[in-house]
Amino acid sequence: MPDNSKHCLPHSETAEKERPSKVPKTLLPDGEEEEGEFESGGIPESMSPNPRLQRYLVAIEYIGTRFSGSQKQPVDRTVVGVLEEAFHKFIGQPVSVSLSSRTDAGVHALANVCHVDVERISKRKPGEVLPPHEPEVVRKAVNHFLQREGDIMVTDVRCVPADFHSRFKAQERTYFYRLLSGPDLLSAFEKDRAWHIPEQLNLLAMKEACNVLVGHHDFSSFRASGCQAKSPIRTLDELSITEVVPTPYFPSIMEREHNSAHGEDASNNDKVGVPSFEAGSVFGIRKRHRCYVIAARGRSFLYHQVRLLVGVLKCVGTGEITVSDVRRILDAKTVTAARAMAPACGLYLGQVKYDLPR
Repeated sequence: MPDNSKHCLPHSETAEKERPSKVPKTLLPDGEEEEGEFESGGIPESMSPNPRLQRYLVAIEYIGTRFSGSQKQPVDRTVVGVLEEAFHKFIGQPVSVSLSSRTDAGVHALANVCHVDVERISKRKPGEVLPPHEPEVVRKAVNHFLQREGDIMVTDVRCVPADFHSRFKAQERTYFYRLLSGPDLLSAFEKDRAWHIPEQLNLLAMKEACNVLVGHHDFSSFRASGCQAKSPIRTLDELSITEVVPTPYFPSIMEREHNSAHGEDASNNDKVGVPSFEAGSVFGIRKRHRCYVIAARGRSFLYHQVRLLVGVLKCVGTGEITVSDVRRILDAKTVTAARAMAPACGLYLGQVKYDLPR
């Protein structure tokens, strides 16, 4: 998100309803809902805003392992429930948090986005409305009340007009999926953070399969049976797989000595690849897995589409199916065609893109 606006913007003349009626919806990966028919800037019918409220656009990151999904539930711990409680403690009154992208239990977020309307009431003079808090004040205050949670925090805050909706204004979403390949058991630090594949993966074949799936298609074969989307047609702007250095990791003695001898430093090394040292040759240092990241980018997705895409790519990588089979699965246009679905624990909502007002 751009950081060129630190101060609150004035409210626009109109604002949308919090929950517009009769909006065509599409279930996105892992329970997320997104409108399917409106253009990126389209907003349903409006109503006059409350001039006492300031709408904030809030970026958050979280580890989804201990959350029962993102949407608020009566009993279970959820992302929205925790956020609303933190805002309530901050401003002293209930608020409603509206998420851009919904995620299921176990799905993580590097940068999910929500909006919330806040009315700043004086604590010394009840009933007196004060000027809105600066975004940085909101970020620090909410994080103060979130710090005991340990798995969620606010990363950015922006004041936006009353008609700016985190969900309907989103132009693009990017999801990442982490795969760790290798026969050894997964590190305790990677538990619930990636999908462990014991087999070696054929990266070139997986890249070729990505090229088959990217673009504008009928993705009926890549949506769950519970998908409520009226249309299975979607545009996948990007589907790519990249091998990266496995993290979290720390340089070994050999690596530190090698870097010192050759004057190498991560700050001036723009090459991202697999380290040349073979870990596991020193007692107590575990052997590394090969780490792959799959990126899926588009405006909206069908229910479980990303996890089904990743499941099929994994099968290509292990040789269970061929690239030609991927074409047949795509052309089959049936919900039972792509049966292999990746688990939730390796999926990350990476970014939600907006054309933010200045």
